Amino acid sequence: MHTTVFKGAATAIVTPFKNGRVDYDSFGRLIDWQIESGISAIVAAGTTGEGSTLTDSEHRDVISFCVKRAAGRVPIIAGTGSNDTAYAADLTKFACDAGADAMLLVTPYYNKATQKGLIESFTAVADVSSKPVILYNVPSRTGCNIAPATAKILSQHPNIAGIKEASGNISQIAEIAALCKDDLDIYSGNDDQIVPVLSLGGKGVISVLSNLMPAETDKICKDFFSGNTDSAREAQLRYLPLINALFSEVNPIPVKAAMAAMGFGDNELRLPLTKIEPDHEQKLYELMRAHGLIG
Repeated sequence: MHTTVFKGAATAIVTPFKNGRVDYDSFGRLIDWQIESGISAIVAAGTTGEGSTLTDSEHRDVISFCVKRAAGRVPIIAGTGSNDTAYAADLTKFACDAGADAMLLVTPYYNKATQKGLIESFTAVADVSSKPVILYNVPSRTGCNIAPATAKILSQHPNIAGIKEASGNISQIAEIAALCKDDLDIYSGNDDQIVPVLSLGGKGVISVLSNLMPAETDKICKDFFSGNTDSAREAQLRYLPLINALFSEVNPIPVKAAMAAMGFGDNELRLPLTKIEPDHEQKLYELMRAHGLIG
């Protein structure tokens, strides 16, 4: 039986920048606020954390900092995936030694892989990990999809504990649940599908929305688990316009603007990402005001 890394909402946390460098003051405050608000876990240096444009030393420092700042209060999941399997394995070994509680491994991007290649690549990284591994399926960004049959094979690895499913394909997620059963925990990778995925037996969400609303996002999951499904569904629908605004441009462009407006660092990204367009920014801030997130 595998280890369940967390149940509830995990924040795919942004990495604040200031003058081209990681803003550790803002990052530390954000980590503390997330934990104090009741978030169930944090993902460091993932897609939302702009892991793909962090230097290797920054990537490792961000993971180490997050682990130390959390100090065991919640699980820290390190984004250690890559389209270079050897690099992913090396980064995974580092994150294990640094004290991360689990790894998040995205499918190879650009060079992609066959299903056989996915099995061999994920297996190679999981083999060197001393901590549980969560696969990350986001074909809209990587051009590579983890097929349900592939998920079934990978679920038999003792270190592969879960999958973050961001394909948006509920039928595929249902098939993964049917094939893998208790061998693989499923997490929604899309904030607009938290409740649908929970209804298929999902264990929670790895969330962008929870950067802004950690308590509220986690409550969706906890309400569902406690049988208060009406409350979970109503919250899912109530936050839908804000969720859509957070994905009006490529993630993490909108959420970086949102967090800056809330006082967690500057609205600074790294190319090729650019600042949110004014019309999208205005709509995002209107919705944030409506939810009492900013004045």
